[in-house]
Amino acid sequence: QVQLVESGGGSVQPGGSLRLSCVGSGFTFGAYIMSWYRQFPGKERELVAQITANGERTYDSDSVKGRFTISRDNAKNTVYLQMNSLQPEDTAVYYCKAYLNFRNEYWGQGTQVTVSA
Repeated sequence: QVQLVESGGGSVQPGGSLRLSCVGSGFTFGAYIMSWYRQFPGKERELVAQITANGERTYDSDSVKGRFTISRDNAKNTVYLQMNSLQPEDTAVYYCKAYLNFRNEYWGQGTQVTVSA
């Protein structure tokens, strides 16, 4: 049974930091591209950051570049999103996604991040 379980969300003041974790099971984690998305109320999910299967290359969206860092530990089947300098506009539900091909794509259940004074 495939599972992606996110954790680490919560409430933080502007300028604060959080680290999200996503643990995968039931599939060959190290073969998958891993991504973090976020979703604002009433909006489509948007890509925040992505990392290749071997962790050598990453992508960050312009809105988080320089503040968020994606990383992974394939030995622990875990992908991380370190979020620094958080701002109220980062408030959203954050999801991790595992992608191998169109037949093998999995999503986590999401974790809420709230940034407010």
